Amino acid sequence: MTNHIVVVEKRNDFRWTDCDVTVVTAHEFILGNTFGTGLRKVTNLCRGYSYMSLGYYVSLLAEARGDRVTPSVETIVDMQQKAVVTPRLTALAKTARTLEGIPLSVNAMSVQVFFGHIDEKPLAELARKSFETFQCPLLTIELERGDGGEQWKVSAIRPLDPRDIDPSRDAVFLEALSRFTRRSWRPRPASEGARLDLAILQDPSDPMAPSNLPTLEAFARVGVEMDIAVELIDRRDIGKLQQFDALFIRETTAVAHHTFRFARKAVAIGMPAIDDPASILRCTNKAFLSELLSGNGVPTPRTMFVTTRTLAQAEGQMAYPVVLKVPDGAFSLAVKKAENRSEFETIAREMLRQSDIVLVQEFLYTSFDWRIGILAGQVIFAAKYFMYADHWQIIRHSAEAPPREGKTEAIPVIDVPNTVKDVALAAAKLVGDGLYGVDLKQTADGVVVIEVNDNPNINLHEEGQVEGDTLLRTVLLHFQTLVEARHRIVRPATHLTLLPASQDYVLRDAS
Repeated sequence: MTNHIVVVEKRNDFRWTDCDVTVVTAHEFILGNTFGTGLRKVTNLCRGYSYMSLGYYVSLLAEARGDRVTPSVETIVDMQQKAVVTPRLTALAKTARTLEGIPLSVNAMSVQVFFGHIDEKPLAELARKSFETFQCPLLTIELERGDGGEQWKVSAIRPLDPRDIDPSRDAVFLEALSRFTRRSWRPRPASEGARLDLAILQDPSDPMAPSNLPTLEAFARVGVEMDIAVELIDRRDIGKLQQFDALFIRETTAVAHHTFRFARKAVAIGMPAIDDPASILRCTNKAFLSELLSGNGVPTPRTMFVTTRTLAQAEGQMAYPVVLKVPDGAFSLAVKKAENRSEFETIAREMLRQSDIVLVQEFLYTSFDWRIGILAGQVIFAAKYFMYADHWQIIRHSAEAPPREGKTEAIPVIDVPNTVKDVALAAAKLVGDGLYGVDLKQTADGVVVIEVNDNPNINLHEEGQVEGDTLLRTVLLHFQTLVEARHRIVRPATHLTLLPASQDYVLRDAS
């Protein structure tokens, strides 16, 4: 199939010959769906996008055919509504207020932005955010100095006609187009007919990322074997998201975080995402999870909620030691153990400065926790996470040293006790049908769920010790299934009748 199509109104609108993209006219695209089928990427560079114009219909029909098109119809409609554009301009103006390196003699500027890129460094952040905000491939941004001359404001923003690209900026345009239409990272070239493009959101600076770089590279290697093109992206690439078929988040998630914004955007444009926003909301808050699990009969440690008003009455309702948790916390950073009343009150008051609610749980010591990996209601891996030496948790945090972890031992799924698997599956089912890591303790009184993680660790030499590449292949196959299901839409055959005089287009059923 054709990997990427650039659509222009007339052939000579695209004057550049030294770039490797397929260029078709709007009439060719609209009247004949002859440039491949399935998961195409379409960049709409028509002269304008007004309602019922050629540019509007290119995006409209591209979406109807299951293509991934930029700009989307939603973007086109939004850019024509003042009520939508004005608050976005206000937000964008914050980036433009203190532009550095602009001579004081310059009071107004008109800048051209190509796919979020520009060659002037003082304007680079503004260019990137303008594309993230408006999702329009070519933009003209009008800037003016505000009162006093020290701060700038964005006075207007509009789509840029490709014919109006300044010839002196041809090299910048071609570089931006190349970045937008091609993958920036891949272990080896994927086949031209890759079944899908998978974006993996990761943070290379995170020492406790859910998947380390060798594992992410292995995902890409296995993906090539499956005709799945994998690209690593980071938080700066939200403007590129629509160029992919699916999103796999391999960062520690949080609601007030860019990972949640990525998940929400993916779902908004109909893209399969792991983690999805609902799973992030449910799993990253321990208060929600506690109520969800206990309210549905899933065994958990005895738990109560504490507030500043109930702190005095709560003390002593459980035997010491007890575990206190800030509801919205990760990697044991907001989990502490109190051995007595004094420690309980000190820890609780400290936590109540961060959160209006604190969880208090009975302390259940085991030498290891079970981690059961579940994808779409199926157990795909299992591991034992052992407590760090002479510590009550798997991870030991210290102000003097990096976090230290206990041993991880992968266990064949078939060797996991059925009671552990059954409880884990029941807990994950309450959260959703995505990818989860359920942490459980197996005690003399039975199996209890500690928490459900929405982005469980998957590392080849830890959780993947037993399954190896098969584990990665299982995850990638799930994405492939989701993407194919999204595009498995049976549509009646249609003809598009062109009315040259008015340049209106009418869809007519073939029947």
